[in-house]
Amino acid sequence: MAVVATGRTGGDPDGAGSDGEEVERLRAVAVDVAREVGELTVAVRTSAVADVATKSSDTDVVTAGDTAAERLARELLARYRPGDPVQGEEEGGGEVAPGAVCWVVDPIDGTVNYLYGLPWWAVSVGAQRDGVALAGAVVQPPSGRCWSAARGRGAECDGSPLRVTPVSALDRALLGTGFSYRAERRARQAVLVATLLPRVRDIRRTGSAALDLCAVASGWLDGYVEHGLHRWDWAAGALIAAEAGAVLRLPGDAADGLGAADGLGDAVLAAAPGIADDLVRLLRDCGADRV
Repeated sequence: MAVVATGRTGGDPDGAGSDGEEVERLRAVAVDVAREVGELTVAVRTSAVADVATKSSDTDVVTAGDTAAERLARELLARYRPGDPVQGEEEGGGEVAPGAVCWVVDPIDGTVNYLYGLPWWAVSVGAQRDGVALAGAVVQPPSGRCWSAARGRGAECDGSPLRVTPVSALDRALLGTGFSYRAERRARQAVLVATLLPRVRDIRRTGSAALDLCAVASGWLDGYVEHGLHRWDWAAGALIAAEAGAVLRLPGDAADGLGAADGLGDAVLAAAPGIADDLVRLLRDCGADRV
């Protein structure tokens, strides 16, 4: 498996620079912040979805709930971890000193679902050092579920340990994916999905990258691939999937990834080990590097 990074449990063999106590403390902070922010997103939703703006395109929306949630996340992190830098979807972030713990926050991942009242949206809070994930939590406020992970310490959902599926045949694999807000890229993604679909069990699209990655960790999906994500989309969910045993591949600027020269373009991929090789080969054959 030379083209993707393999998820690990029970150790930190690659020298991420974290001990067990530290990453567990960071996990606890991530869980507390994600839960409290999640409570806010539910409380303000009715008024928040009446105040909507757009970002990269007319379909890329941001609600008052997104901005209020990120503001609260930053306030809580400043209280729990004074001095730690924060990077977020709505307010961005500045320079991060080498060796510093940096928090990567997506206040509402799945904003369109939030806008429409669909329950597939989440709050994602991740902690990284030098681009390497240390801990993270993903909360789905409508259900109250909380996924979390600490590097080398495993992943869990509401206290129950997680493990990816044992699937070994790609034609029996249920995959998740997502689409760009930009129409021209969405068209290319549609071609990729149409080529993939006859070769796998089926494909799902929930509208939240964080929840899709947690679904792989939970065994609800056998694999997930999506192009064009930002770090805040996957910072927590990718670690959760990897700590549940998924093979993980991140974009080229991510310290946990192996670069974009493997024929997958800027895709994020998480998959059960039994199908990872075959899925990477199929994506290459389907032209994933042109998406």
